[in-house]
Amino acid sequence: QELVFDLHRMVDGGELPQVPVFVDSPLAVNATDIFKRHPECFDAETREFIRHDHHKMALGFEMLTYTRSVEESKALNDRTDPMVIISASGMAESGRILHHLKNNIEEPRNTVLIVSWQAPHTMGRRLADRDPFVKIFGETYERRAEVATIGGLSAHAGQDMLVEYAEAVKETVRGIYLVHGEAKPAGMLTEALRGRGMEKVFYPARGEKAEIRK
Repeated sequence: QELVFDLHRMVDGGELPQVPVFVDSPLAVNATDIFKRHPECFDAETREFIRHDHHKMALGFEMLTYTRSVEESKALNDRTDPMVIISASGMAESGRILHHLKNNIEEPRNTVLIVSWQAPHTMGRRLADRDPFVKIFGETYERRAEVATIGGLSAHAGQDMLVEYAEAVKETVRGIYLVHGEAKPAGMLTEALRGRGMEKVFYPARGEKAEIRK
C-alpha cells in the first residue's frame, strides 16, 4: 500500500511516465480493499493528499489496475509494452512473483526492484546479491535484468520499535527468543534488550531446541 501511494504521488507530480501499474497479489489486493474502506485510519499526510487529489483516494489512479484472477496474472506475461508489476511474496519464494521472474529475468531492459529485507538463502536474497544465475521452478535462468533495492519500505518493525514493544510487555513474559533476522543485527537487538533490563533474551542457533512451558 505504501508503494502504491508513493507511485500515485509520483505520477501526479509528473515524476513518472504514464505507464500501466499492476498490483498482482491476491493478498495485497484484499488488504488494499480494507485500507480503502477505512480512510479514517489514514494519517494526517495521507488525508491531506486525498483532500487535494482529483481521484479523492490514496490507493488508486488512472494507470493502476488490481489483478485478482489467475487469468489476469498470466495475461501480463503476454504483454510487451512498458509496465510496472507489483507482486508481493515475501522473499520471492512462491506465488505469482516466480512466474513474473521466470518470464522477465533474462531481459536486460527489465528491472527487478526489491523493497524489503531478504533472508539469506532465499530467491529474494540471491537477486538482491545480484547472483548471475537463479533457479526458478527447477530451471536455471541467467539474470540479465537489472536489480535495484530500496530500503525503508519494509513492513517489519525496526530495532527501536521492537525494543519499545518489548519494554511494554516485559513484565508479562518469561523470556524472549529472536528467531527472525541475521546474526549481527540480532546480536545488537539482544544487547539493546538486555540493556533495558530484559536478561532472558535468546538467539537460538540453527537446529537448537528450546522447551517452552505453559
